Amino acid sequence: MQNFPSYLLNGYRSFMNGRYVDERERYRQLADQGQRPQTMIVACCDSRSAPETIFDCGPGEMFVVRNVANMVPPYEPDGQYHSTSAALEFAVQSLKVENIVVMGHGRCGGIRAALDPNAEPLAPGDFIGKWMNLVRPAATQIQNASGMTDAERQTAMERISIRNSIENLRTFPYVRKLEEEGKLAIHGAWFDISNGELWVMDPESRDFVRLDP
Repeated sequence: MQNFPSYLLNGYRSFMNGRYVDERERYRQLADQGQRPQTMIVACCDSRSAPETIFDCGPGEMFVVRNVANMVPPYEPDGQYHSTSAALEFAVQSLKVENIVVMGHGRCGGIRAALDPNAEPLAPGDFIGKWMNLVRPAATQIQNASGMTDAERQTAMERISIRNSIENLRTFPYVRKLEEEGKLAIHGAWFDISNGELWVMDPESRDFVRLDP
């Protein structure tokens, strides 16, 4: 235990003596009966935007996949490794979730990198750069848009990326089929870290509307 972060150990002890005590039976049921979450959340890796915290959910209530900039790639059955697509497949086909929420957030570092034409790779493989190519065409349009501040470009791109991921979700045949049958609903949301606001995408207009807390 010498090198294990002490604050994590302290947090675990607090969890075991607090929340786990209160929800022990729930954990036991989940262990015995398995998980049956109704909703899948595709969220960003950013430490400031944990969906379980934002939505105040307990164990077993959400199936969460997190990646850089909360993106869903298009359906590509090419034999390569696709972690987000694998999580989506499991959530929809095995867990039978009823909702998928793509949740972005303000001040996203991945989106900021996509908007920076001079961004340098962080490592030789440039995994982030290649990943952000998913939204590169839209980012180029936003970069060239006149009359916008950098902050406005950032927010616009964060929301465009959510819409882009929703469109990519619909390239998965089983997702498209279940949505058309009314058995699966797809949602977009954007969380403002600075003030805690949650904006939800209207399915018809695709505008983001602030939720009244």
